Parts: sequence; C-alpha cells; structure tokens
Amino acid sequence: MELNLDSEVLKAYGFTKENTTITQIGTGLINRTYLLSPLAEEQKYIIQQINTSVFKSPWAIAGNLKAISDYLAQHHPDYLFIKPIPTIEGVEMAHINQEFWRLLPFVPQTVSLDVLTDPKQAFEAAKQFGKLSRLLNNFDTQTLEPTIPGFHDLGLRYKQFTQALSKAPEALKKQAEIQIEDALNHKYILDYYTSYSQRDDFPDRVMHHDTKISNVLLDEETFKGVCVIDLDTIMPGKFISDLGDMMRTYLCAFSENETDLTRIKIRLPYFEAMIKGYLSEMKSILTETEKELILFSGRYIIYMQALRFLTDFLNGNIYYPINYPTQNLDRAKNQFKLLSELLINEKELQGIIDKNQ
Repeated sequence: MELNLDSEVLKAYGFTKENTTITQIGTGLINRTYLLSPLAEEQKYIIQQINTSVFKSPWAIAGNLKAISDYLAQHHPDYLFIKPIPTIEGVEMAHINQEFWRLLPFVPQTVSLDVLTDPKQAFEAAKQFGKLSRLLNNFDTQTLEPTIPGFHDLGLRYKQFTQALSKAPEALKKQAEIQIEDALNHKYILDYYTSYSQRDDFPDRVMHHDTKISNVLLDEETFKGVCVIDLDTIMPGKFISDLGDMMRTYLCAFSENETDLTRIKIRLPYFEAMIKGYLSEMKSILTETEKELILFSGRYIIYMQALRFLTDFLNGNIYYPINYPTQNLDRAKNQFKLLSELLINEKELQGIIDKNQ
C-alpha cells in the first residue's frame, strides 16, 4: 500500500516525497507504521505515528527511551536497542499538526512473527525479553514515567470491573452472568497478589509490558532472537507483567478471539521453552519472592485480561475494537477458559519451573 505522509513530517527528518518511497506495514492496532525507503541510500527506516488516544503523554515515551538508551550505551554498548532517530533539529520526535511521529532504523534480515509455530520461537522470544530486563537490572526505575498509568494494575482493573457491573444494564448482566461469577470467584488472585506486593524483595523493574511474539525480531534464516521492539510500554513494573503476558499469548495455539473453547489448551512444550528462555537470562537476578511467583504471573495477567474484556462488554464496548456485539464477552469467556486450563495444569507446570530454576 503506497502512501504519502505529510511532507512536513518527512522534512523534519531531512527527507522529501521525491526522494523516498513509503509503504504501510505491520498489524498493530495502536500506532500507524510505515516503511520509509530513501532512494539514495541502502538504509531503510520505520516511521511511526504515536496514537495519542492510548498514549496521552508521548514525550514520556521519548524520555523513557532516551534514558534507557543512554544507560545501555554506557553499560552494555553491544546490545541492540532500537532507539528513535532525532529530527534534524535534534528532537526525539516530530510534532506536526498535533500529531507525534518518530523515525526508527529498520533492522535488515529479520522477521517478526504474528503466530508462534515452534517452541524454539517461544524460547528465543522469552530470552530476548528476559535479556532486556536483566541488562537494566541496575537501572533506576524511578527515572521512568509510566506511559499508560495503571496498565497492569490488577486492583485498578478489578475496581473498573465492579464499577461497570454496578452501572451495566440488566440485559448485559444477564448475558454475562457466568463470566461475572467467574470474575468474582477469582478475586482471590488479586488478594494473593496484594499479600505479596509490599515485600522488600518484590522490586519494580524495567518491564516491556507487551511481550507478544510480534514484538521480537528474529533472524530471518536461523530464527534466533535479535532484539525487542515496540517499546512504548517500557516502564516500571513487576516481573510478572512480562512473564505473565508471555504465558497468556504463547501457551495456547489460538488467540483471545477464538470462540470454540474446546480449542483453548495449554501447550506444555511451549511453556517449557518459554520458561527455559526467560530463566536463562533472569534466573541470576530474580529474588526468592519472584521465584515463588513465576507460575502465578500467568494467573495474574490472564485474569486481568479476562476482567478487561468483561468490563468493556459491560460498559458497551467502548475500548476494544469489535466485529460483533458480544465479541468482548466471547473474549472474556476465552480468557477464563485459558485461566482454568492453567489452573488444571499447575502441578505439571510448576514441575517444569522447578526443573529449570
């Protein structure tokens, strides 16, 4: 799909419509992303518009990435961190006509996957996310600003659910009766987390917060991990955010949009590969409390996502895009089924964790 961007955006980075070709790429739902190919050089670039309806403070993203990039350049200069390229005026982003744009280097000979088809891919992805957090183990998280406040705050998500429940029409509550009961019955997950949250050895770390497989670049021939991308949500958080999100998105062959719940099963080889990959980087820095919560991280994130889908359904589908009226309810059903599968298999899953610690 050929597309012309505002010439002022191109001008901010020293390009013109005449000396570049621009093609829309990517499957992300949040930011618009394009491949920019200058006619006079081999290097290609990614140019991306930041969605300010999701990211209310784009400068917070820019500030976080600069701080992390500077730290890695000083302490781990060989690590490939995909940082934005400043405008010709030296600014981290281009602010044109109330829109925010950034330019990133395109990494050649790499691929990003939308679907996992081999446990080795889960291993490589988990290893890359773990590596980034390990390298930033001594980084001062207090210097970072949350780019989506409360993003993985289960207490906040439960409160939003109860508020939606109190205001929802009776017809919607009737449709979601079983899922509402599931949400209330699993509140013990929030209570369990709360009992750990103030422990001294449960630190805030630099977390990616969106560890789906498409946010890792792999070598296009060997499928070895190269680097982590899509860093808008990199901010302080608990380690369970990244590991839990990997469990939520790697362990089942089908996404949250699958409506045949008999297909929602845990793939043990993918779980083991993911745990091996993540712990190969993180094992040396995880605290005793964090080690206790490795499997719990899956409970936490899957339950939170189920709550978010259910809350959106009760609110009248105001956040997640839908293709039919009950899609968010179906997504909630899907996630509660995934949670139940995780719980059913916990003994075997914990055995895999114990073997790899």
